[in-house]
Amino acid sequence: MTTTIADPEVAENAEKSRAEIPHPSLSKGSNLYGGTKVFPDYQASEGQAWLGLVHAIAHESSVSFVAILQATRALRKGFETALYFYGPGAINCNANRGFPTTGDDAFPGENNINNALKAFIDEGGTVYCCRFGMALHGMREEDLIEGVIPAHALDVQDAVIHYANKGAIIQSNFMV
Repeated sequence: MTTTIADPEVAENAEKSRAEIPHPSLSKGSNLYGGTKVFPDYQASEGQAWLGLVHAIAHESSVSFVAILQATRALRKGFETALYFYGPGAINCNANRGFPTTGDDAFPGENNINNALKAFIDEGGTVYCCRFGMALHGMREEDLIEGVIPAHALDVQDAVIHYANKGAIIQSNFMV
């Protein structure tokens, strides 16, 4: 690979810098990390539940997307699994994502959250979205991804109590 640099000294130093470490240092497919799983691969016992609370803005960090991936994994392990999006987390449930039209990806992964939520719901997961959180961001109930259940603002606390009473594992995902 050559770079066009007009200044000969800078060009020479650039090539010297590039040659200091061979690239690629590992061939494609090389393991970067070991594969030993430390903890057992737990599966849900009969009737076990999982509740993921999400108070994080879509695309502002990986918090929301990782919460959906964690819930999907819990669902696949046999847990009765629900996600509850509230506050700014409500915008994760917006079906009208895309540019220039809904469903289009203006950047790679723009619809990752939508696609992951649709898959979670299709596999039997339950998704709640706080109406107050929706209102804070100008969302209407008809803007929700199909299958998402709109919930009253006072339901957040009662959902936690409901799932705690079931003995659920409760994972709270919060972005500051």
